[in-house]
Amino acid sequence: QLQLVQSGGGLVQPGGSLRLSCAASRFTLDVYNVCWFRQAPGKEREGVSCINKDGGVTNYVDSVKGRFTISKDNAKNTVYLQMNSLKSEDTAIYYCAARSGSYYFKMWSVSEYHYWGQGTQVTISS
Repeated sequence: QLQLVQSGGGLVQPGGSLRLSCAASRFTLDVYNVCWFRQAPGKEREGVSCINKDGGVTNYVDSVKGRFTISKDNAKNTVYLQMNSLKSEDTAIYYCAARSGSYYFKMWSVSEYHYWGQGTQVTISS
C-alpha cells in the first residue's frame, strides 16, 4: 500500500518560513489527491491545504490563504507545503494524507483519507 514519509518542520520564530515534504513510496502520487492536516494540542485535527492528482487544483483554509503554498512534483513523487509568515497559532503537528477517488467530496474530513504520514512538529515561538 501507499506509504508517506514526511520531512521538514522544526522551530522557527514568528514571521519565519518552513517547508514540509511528503514523499510517497510503493505507488505513484499521480493517482492520489493529497492534503495537509494539522493538530494543535487539545484540538481536533484540521485540514490545511489540498492538491489534486495532477497538481492543477489547490485549496486552502482561510487561516493560511496567502501564506501557505501546496505543490506537487509527480516526478519526485513528493508533495510540499511551503509555509511563510508563520504565526504562533500555526504551531501543531502536521500530517500529509492521501486518497484516491473524488477530490472535492468531504475534502477536509479526516476519516476520508486512507494513507497518512507519520507527522512532523512545527513550532512557532520567539
